[in-house]
Amino acid sequence: MICVTRDNGAAARRRRWRLRAGVAMLAAILLAPAAAAAADLNDYPLRGSYADMFSAKSYSRWDGWNFGIQLGASNMNTDFGNSTSSLVAFILRESTLESEAVPSNWTTLPNNTTNGRSYGAFLGYNMQWEQLVVGLDLAYNRPLSLASSASDTLERIVGTSDGVANDVTIVAQSSIKLVDYGTVRARAGYTVGQFLPYAVLGAAVGRFNYTNSATVTVIQTSSGGSSTFGPITASNGKDGAIVGGFLGGLGVDVAILPNLFVRAEWEVIAFAPVSGIRTNINTGRVGLGLKF
Repeated sequence: MICVTRDNGAAARRRRWRLRAGVAMLAAILLAPAAAAAADLNDYPLRGSYADMFSAKSYSRWDGWNFGIQLGASNMNTDFGNSTSSLVAFILRESTLESEAVPSNWTTLPNNTTNGRSYGAFLGYNMQWEQLVVGLDLAYNRPLSLASSASDTLERIVGTSDGVANDVTIVAQSSIKLVDYGTVRARAGYTVGQFLPYAVLGAAVGRFNYTNSATVTVIQTSSGGSSTFGPITASNGKDGAIVGGFLGGLGVDVAILPNLFVRAEWEVIAFAPVSGIRTNINTGRVGLGLKF
């Protein structure tokens, strides 16, 4: 009985040893591919990681497309000085008074300044070489209210070669409203970390509504007595007049995330005269954009 018991204990130990050896071999077979993969990862680090995404280099890249929205505050200076000249010239056409004294060139109306807010959007494309960034952008802006008007009366007494003293009174009124405008701009900037200061030059096209009115009265006195010419009124106006202009400005884009930036800029636009009315616009604005 004692010998049988010892033989059974030795057999059990041999079975346990074989089981442990089998488990160890299986573990080695299963873990070998994982170890090899880990070695490969050490040789070839992952790309596109979060660390790369938020690296300093990613903030300083500005090449590619960008799109955003913007809000601005504008100051529009309007020169109405020649707005009614053509109307006065039409009323006094073929007269000695107009040919000699030229009342149509008299500055009847003053300058005027108004302020207003605007909103819009921009789309641009940049190319980058080291720190130098150049690009082109298109923008659309719509003022909430940017309109100006003026009215005044001018009276002068002038003599003409026919011996007549002319007491001339001109009553003038003008108004203009900027409906909206678009711009195309060339940009050049230089990156400083996550900042991109830049300058812009370009062209603008604006849509204006305007009206002009002039009333002329002339009391003519000569050796033969007095007579009155007028009052005669002439007017013109148009809604949606298209006017071109040139622009320049300075600004800075600041990357707050690799693909998200904020913008602050100043821009001035000088529009061509529309029916004798000259306008220029100074705008300060802020924007929020995406880089693609």
